[in-house]
Amino acid sequence: MLTRHAITALPRLLAALERNAAMTEARTMIEAAIPGGPSLRALNEVFLGHRSHQSARYLIRHDGQEEYQSSSGLIVASGTGLTGWARSILAAIGEDRAFKPTDPQGLFLVREAWPSRTTGSELRAGPVDTAHPLEVTSRMNAGGVIFADGIEQDFLPFDYGTPVRIAPADARLMLVTA
Repeated sequence: MLTRHAITALPRLLAALERNAAMTEARTMIEAAIPGGPSLRALNEVFLGHRSHQSARYLIRHDGQEEYQSSSGLIVASGTGLTGWARSILAAIGEDRAFKPTDPQGLFLVREAWPSRTTGSELRAGPVDTAHPLEVTSRMNAGGVIFADGIEQDFLPFDYGTPVRIAPADARLMLVTA
């Protein structure tokens, strides 16, 4: 549960929640799931890349397109996360996309994609929802990570051959508004 209220209001808010008298807002979270393995959920964004933020190499698939990329990593942001890290990436690539924190979608953004003879940079941004998840397969020998909401110490290893599916989570975070 997330709240905008002071800790001193906690007893009153918990009592209101118990009586179903509190107003809440269902915030969309983003989930990165390794098939048959662990997953991470984020309120703001999920990051995929190299733990040292050097070049990350991966195969990205979205909405029927796929591309081998080398970049500074990528993030998938929720509507809540569009005000932070995602906003700076959007400014850097000259795009303006917005949706509400309650909208059941996310937005993937590639950080500094590097085009070369073997890598592309066409798949830089796009909407992510349950019908159109983002799929990424690591091409990093070692050091690949997936972490949520900027918490680098709590990560999933993302080394060579590891696939991950990123989409809005089934669970929502409930923001207590009143």
